[in-house]
Amino acid sequence: MEDHISITSLMLVVGIAFLVPILLHRFRLGMIPVVVAEIVMGIIIGKSGLNLITEDPWLKLLSLLGFIFLMFLSGVEIDFDLLKNKTGRKNQNVANPFVIATLVFIGILVTSLLLSYGMVWGNFIKEPFLMTLIIATISLRVVVPVLKERRATETPLGQTILIIAVLSDFVTMILLSVYISLLAHDVNKVIMLLAFFAVVVASYYVFRYYSRRQLFSRLRKGTIQLGTRAVFALILLFVVLSESFGAQNILGAFLAGVIVSLLSPRKEFLHQLDSFGYGFLIPIFFVMVGVKLDIRQIFAQPSMIMLIPVLLIVLLISKMLPILILRRWYPWRETIGAGVLLTSTLSLVIAAATVAHDLGLIKDELKNALILVAVITSFISPILFNRIYPKKEGRKKKISIIGANTITLPVALRLQTEGFQVTVFSECDQGIIKERREIFKKIPFVELPSLDPSILHDHDVFQADVIVVASEDDRRNVEIGHHALQEGTEQVVVRVENPELQESVTGEKITIFSTMYSVWTLLKAMVEHPSAVRLFSQPDGSIQEVVVKNYKYHHVPLHQLSFLGDALILRIYRMDSFMIPHGDTRLHLGDRLLISGSLENIVEIKQELE
Repeated sequence: MEDHISITSLMLVVGIAFLVPILLHRFRLGMIPVVVAEIVMGIIIGKSGLNLITEDPWLKLLSLLGFIFLMFLSGVEIDFDLLKNKTGRKNQNVANPFVIATLVFIGILVTSLLLSYGMVWGNFIKEPFLMTLIIATISLRVVVPVLKERRATETPLGQTILIIAVLSDFVTMILLSVYISLLAHDVNKVIMLLAFFAVVVASYYVFRYYSRRQLFSRLRKGTIQLGTRAVFALILLFVVLSESFGAQNILGAFLAGVIVSLLSPRKEFLHQLDSFGYGFLIPIFFVMVGVKLDIRQIFAQPSMIMLIPVLLIVLLISKMLPILILRRWYPWRETIGAGVLLTSTLSLVIAAATVAHDLGLIKDELKNALILVAVITSFISPILFNRIYPKKEGRKKKISIIGANTITLPVALRLQTEGFQVTVFSECDQGIIKERREIFKKIPFVELPSLDPSILHDHDVFQADVIVVASEDDRRNVEIGHHALQEGTEQVVVRVENPELQESVTGEKITIFSTMYSVWTLLKAMVEHPSAVRLFSQPDGSIQEVVVKNYKYHHVPLHQLSFLGDALILRIYRMDSFMIPHGDTRLHLGDRLLISGSLENIVEIKQELE
């Protein structure tokens, strides 16, 4: 009978996790984060509502695994590339995202500390340092999708907001673990924690060495899926080590995620981990958070009723005051919108409240109040941000083409007519530039004394989405391509005619093209598949690739896309494979769609999906 009850409770929880995203999409409630809706549904069926769930070993184990995997993905979500200064701009009117984000985060910590002592003085709490860390947390899981939906992640302000959230996620987790160790007043525990950090650092270098071996690259593919097995082994290893060294298991899971992030895995692999975590284990954890949340207990005490609005005000002030630094570079609406969005806090508050409760630092009612406030902020912040933050027009993709010749100039002209922002850079001493400029006078053309990377850097050549390096010098092209990658350019295309040099560059993040190889390939295709060549070479640009970057279309079926018009999606490329789509095919973030249709319609689709 107990097994029956156990399976029934598990079935209800999993069923709720399955229905939540469907209901959000059906009733057009996309502004509500899925995890918040899962907690709310858990409240409805749990202690505060219908009380349908009986907590049992099955749910406890799966909820714990969900919690651990959530902390792991919190570490994976930290993009350490954001912490590198890649702006390279000399314009003093443009804010450096990393420097500004660091100042804002320090301001958040200081303001949170002062507000925590204020709450101690008001007799609301007893642990000011613990509350400081709770107030200073920011939910990456809420911030990232909202910024992506508004297409703000590539803007300087969007990058600044992301870096603030990254710093908050990383620093508060580490400080929380250090603080808990110091509470024991045991020097040995502090030494053990430092030893654990040393083991983590050593493990990173070991994993980095073996992850680059050719054997591991082969084993990652097929049914072996070594990468996935390694991730779960790494999580459990670090969880066990962290507990053995006297630290919390959430720290081990979090640092396992940090290591995976530092190893720079493929985006497809990260989507795979994300899909597993947020598709199965993590929803169970969030639903169970709602199930165990006792709202009646909170509202039974007048002090807790007063604490909730105080916490909401404190969270807002802690982010709003430091964010005013941005007012020097950005308008009021953007600055206030950023502060409102950064007020959202969820996963780390739940983690901190759970750990503090388990250690006896806070009581049940305070833990429940903290979780309830985190749910409220994650619900309200995205809605207010979307109301306050001004809408931006879709940004044209920026392309820098280095080298003016009979190959690049016609391509530049064609790309410009298709809506791209193209600039051609070339050396001044080329005798035929004037003639070419007359023919292609519609293209922005910049003459440089040389194509040295430092000169290109000074002219902001690398501040583009795509760099095409196609001068007559193969080795110089490769050198410039490597420099573009170091500057953080997402897509680098390099012309290399020398077969030996091609082999040396193959396998890097650079895309190579060769005029000789291109001619051979095109001629072969014309002989074997003439109709396909005519289709892809139409002058109206009716075949283009669109990448799904807008979070709100993740898992949305094609038949629900009302903006497709007369366009036809020919193929969907996902990870290392492709599929022929149909109406029920669901889009995933990162999917590359090969679309045929009118140029105007494709531009509209790009604006919506990217």
